[in-house]
Amino acid sequence: MLIRRSNCARALLLSANNAIRMAAAASPPLFTSHLPRCYRFKPSHQNPASSSSAPFSSLSFKPNNRSKPPVTAALLEIGGVKIAKDDVVRESDPTNNVPDNIFSKIGLQLHRRDNHPLGILKNAIYDYFDTNYSSKFVKFDDLCPIVSVQQNFDEVLVPADHVSRSYNDTYYVNANTVLRCHTSAHQAEIFREGHSYFLVTGDVYRRDSIDATHYPVFHQMEGVRVFSPDEWEGSGTDATSYAAMDLKKCLEGLARHLFGAVEMRWVDTYFPFTNPSFELEIYFQEKWMEVLGCGVTEQEILRKNGRNDCVAWAFGLGLERLAMVLFDIPDIRLFWSTDHRFTSQFSEGKLGVKFKPFSKFPPCYKDISFWISDSFTENNLCEIVRGIAGDLAEEVKLIDNFTNKKGMTSHCYRIAYRSTERSLTDEEINDLQWNVREAVQTKLHVTLR
Repeated sequence: MLIRRSNCARALLLSANNAIRMAAAASPPLFTSHLPRCYRFKPSHQNPASSSSAPFSSLSFKPNNRSKPPVTAALLEIGGVKIAKDDVVRESDPTNNVPDNIFSKIGLQLHRRDNHPLGILKNAIYDYFDTNYSSKFVKFDDLCPIVSVQQNFDEVLVPADHVSRSYNDTYYVNANTVLRCHTSAHQAEIFREGHSYFLVTGDVYRRDSIDATHYPVFHQMEGVRVFSPDEWEGSGTDATSYAAMDLKKCLEGLARHLFGAVEMRWVDTYFPFTNPSFELEIYFQEKWMEVLGCGVTEQEILRKNGRNDCVAWAFGLGLERLAMVLFDIPDIRLFWSTDHRFTSQFSEGKLGVKFKPFSKFPPCYKDISFWISDSFTENNLCEIVRGIAGDLAEEVKLIDNFTNKKGMTSHCYRIAYRSTERSLTDEEINDLQWNVREAVQTKLHVTLR
């Protein structure tokens, strides 16, 4: 296991003045590509230009006496790097939009727990690569999630005007530093260290919607293999075709290892960092399901990192997406549960044990309607709801919208409150909804109806 002690420290020492200057110069996104969950940067449904340059530090909701603040460690250590809360959550920095509830997830590293569904799945994938590649793949699963904008976007060729760079989609520590959106943020550095076979697993962070399959912190695994000219010369095919064939053979074997003898199909797609790019889908439980995204690494990435004359493939997958299917886990919030009725159901090495629901507490629905402002985005609304209700918020759904004769647009959202572990009281839910209404009006500059 290689430990990078410099990544976080280098990212955290960036100049605040330079961060503010760069934030002001941020460009609006030009396009949104359809990226699978393992690589996807979820686009805003509103005009991202209005949110890409605006600071959102004011959206980090601070609870009043009707809310319980999250309990967070004052000092974390990840990969040999010590991280204080003040390094990540900075109320005084207008370029910072990391709330307390997101900081509370840093360092939990569910993927490193051998008895957790995510750890069980990670180890099953490790077993496949160890068996089929004689343990050639070096494994990284303790890399610091605080990375530079250059690592997260520039080094994997994400366009300067891509929507994923906006403050509406990404958690910024300052304008030069982010919580990684994908494990690809470490790819270039590992290339420069000379590795040709590697797997990177870690927690990743994205501002996102609230429902059963989306959460602002989830876990990814990325795999990369590099080929030298002597490996494809004499094969009768060019380097790119050789790498693509090897990639598909490898990942079809991985799919069979995880899901058994399933029907598969390859779908051509687009990613900024691979060309050609593919999605692998399997026919599972009577429907086609996307498993991962992959492709042949762009030559520019290899050249810039000292891998001249080489070709490589890369894949990325979301651990939660696959674990929900393999273990029959219906709600992504459950992965974070510490309830013994959940954690006791899973054991090291036992992939695919079906989760047995231990409660069926009813949801409580509360609606909120308001006239939106030009700067309104749904992600900002969800950040406020999560900051107040935490994991008691099951879903936030737009149920109605209209524009009146004066050109004013109204949105009505239905918030579902439900605990996975206990029944909620009317008083508790009413307090949560009151706080949401209060914060939405003051933080998002909307007019309640």
